[in-house]
Amino acid sequence: QVQLVESGGGLVQAGGSLRLSCAASVRIFSNYAMGWFRQAPGREREFVATLTSSDGSTDYADSVKGRFIASRDYVKNTLFLQMNSLKPEDTAVYYCAAAARPRTAYGNYASTREYYYWGQGTQVTVSS
Repeated sequence: QVQLVESGGGLVQAGGSLRLSCAASVRIFSNYAMGWFRQAPGREREFVATLTSSDGSTDYADSVKGRFIASRDYVKNTLFLQMNSLKPEDTAVYYCAAAARPRTAYGNYASTREYYYWGQGTQVTVSS
């Protein structure tokens, strides 16, 4: 059973930065996608970023492109999300997720349906 534990959330002023971490209890294969999603109160969980180590595939939501960077330390079983130039609309609970099967060319890795394992979430609050 894979457990994912996020950390690094907190309160930051607009324009500031935070770095989220997601530690996995076991090694996630490099060809399995991992992702970041977020959920604001009253809203559905939405895609933020996805990354697959084996082929370097990354993708970002338009709302965070150019500001957020996803990375992965395969040896330490840890996924990161560097968040820069934060805006109040980035306020949400951030979740990391891992797929349970190898990445394919036909998968939609911006969809929650591609991910089987989820962390408990970490709160990010950006004040204006």
